[in-house]
Amino acid sequence: MTHTDPEARKPRPDYPPKTPPPPKRPPNPPPPQTELDTGRPPGPRSGRAGRTLMRNRRGATWPLEAQPWSAGRASAQVSDRLKDWGCARPDALDGLVRHLVGAAVADGGRRVSVHLAEENGHALIMALSHQSSDALDDAVLPRLRDLGAGSCGTEMTVDGRQVWVLLDLAS
Repeated sequence: MTHTDPEARKPRPDYPPKTPPPPKRPPNPPPPQTELDTGRPPGPRSGRAGRTLMRNRRGATWPLEAQPWSAGRASAQVSDRLKDWGCARPDALDGLVRHLVGAAVADGGRRVSVHLAEENGHALIMALSHQSSDALDDAVLPRLRDLGAGSCGTEMTVDGRQVWVLLDLAS
């Protein structure tokens, strides 16, 4: 075959052959409707996976490491937030928050969170251990009552153990 041969002048296809572009991603589905979209009045409901929702009241949350120093830090944060809201600081507040957080830290998880809600002169303070544990000290709830809690309790949820107190801010 010579260079003048007609077969030698034919263009050769590119190797490797070009591949087609990847298919386009389908559009995202529309977001789920909210109560505002549906026109239904808001009502008491639990959130995703049975988690508690807080509505129509002031609230705050603080994530903390599960360390012994977390109790003091949580107590200061709760006290400061109540002061910011213009609420009276009960004498028992420091001891209650420290005991709540100490009980959550004792569950052995890596983190705890402290939740505060205020409504009509009452504060709900909750410590969440983010750890499933059946070994709650039997003295925790009586000690919380002795410290001045109006009511207190504990329960297991999908998020871990909750230990909570309801405190009258007027006293």
